[in-house]
Amino acid sequence: MTDVLSPFALMCRLVAFPTVSRDSNLPLVDWVEGYLGSHGIAVYRYWNAARDKAAILAHVGPEAPGGVVLSGHTDVVPVDGQDWSSDPFEVTEKDGRYYGRGCADMKGFDALAIWALVEAKRRGVTRPLQLALSFDEEVGCTGAPPMIDHLKTILPQASAVIVGEPSMMQAVTGHKGGLGIETRITGFEVHSSLMHTGVNAVMEAARLIDWANHVNAELRAAEPTPLASMFEPPWTTLHVGTISGGTAENITAKDCRFLLGIRVVAGEDKADWHARYAAKVAEVEAQMQAVRPEARIELETLFDVTGLRPEEDSEAEALARRITGDNGDHVVSYATEAGQFQERGYSAVICGPGNIAQAHQPDEFISKAQFEAGHDFMRKLLDVLA
Repeated sequence: MTDVLSPFALMCRLVAFPTVSRDSNLPLVDWVEGYLGSHGIAVYRYWNAARDKAAILAHVGPEAPGGVVLSGHTDVVPVDGQDWSSDPFEVTEKDGRYYGRGCADMKGFDALAIWALVEAKRRGVTRPLQLALSFDEEVGCTGAPPMIDHLKTILPQASAVIVGEPSMMQAVTGHKGGLGIETRITGFEVHSSLMHTGVNAVMEAARLIDWANHVNAELRAAEPTPLASMFEPPWTTLHVGTISGGTAENITAKDCRFLLGIRVVAGEDKADWHARYAAKVAEVEAQMQAVRPEARIELETLFDVTGLRPEEDSEAEALARRITGDNGDHVVSYATEAGQFQERGYSAVICGPGNIAQAHQPDEFISKAQFEAGHDFMRKLLDVLA
């Protein structure tokens, strides 16, 4: 019989696969499918359009509705330019911590979920346990919606989803929604000594980014609503993390592009924020076209992540609180796939080991205590399902 790997051994295997979002995750998928298959667990794949990435779906227990889904993602953020003290794709134990890319976000949880599925198969459960590991979460949660739709067609629908993003094993019942709007500006090139006769795409982008700065300042100064005040920070935020454009210092830039990320607090509409930004874009574009009619600005929504809202009589929340004993009210400002499960008819909660403050950082880590707390959670979950 195939050996049963410990959660730690599973985490080491998963971290060793450099599944950065820009690259394929298929080597990891192949390994997980083989490992689960060796324990008699059928694994289903949901492929992306290019068929270079896949989600992992699995089911243990009776073929009946009402089970529990353990939800994670397989991709991680890049390590480029980060100063790591150890190999980011090899788990290193030091001072009560496990270091490695994804240990916190979120291959630690993925390893625990895989362990729980194998243990559920070995022990037998009267209530189903399912696994859903997505791709492309780190680039806007774009892989989960079609995966969830596919999950509903091939497996009995579960009644609770536990999304294991790092929450220090607290039951988190709300998160912000998110928009990612790519802004592509086309200017008109002239020698910079005659810049008034051209349109500098980089400088026009700066107008829009400065508008975002002013909006952030206004939102920060305003009194938050009671619902928004649960979040940190308690306001919608607008952020630009990368920008590219231009060809030379003495040429007005013909092209510029950047991604505007908007994290929207509960109670506000993402569509309203898109419209507000589009109105500012139209204003700037009109000024550009007054100089050169061919100048333009194009917008494309690259991701649109649904926020998670607290549920009344939430089965997922009740389950997480029953196991953890946590009775506090918790919401987070980062986006997850929990809202996408919720909008498709699942009860969802975030509850996973580790601290989000460690995610995406050089020397990312999960504490041994948190990893063990996650293991204890899975043991208790299996007791509930058995």
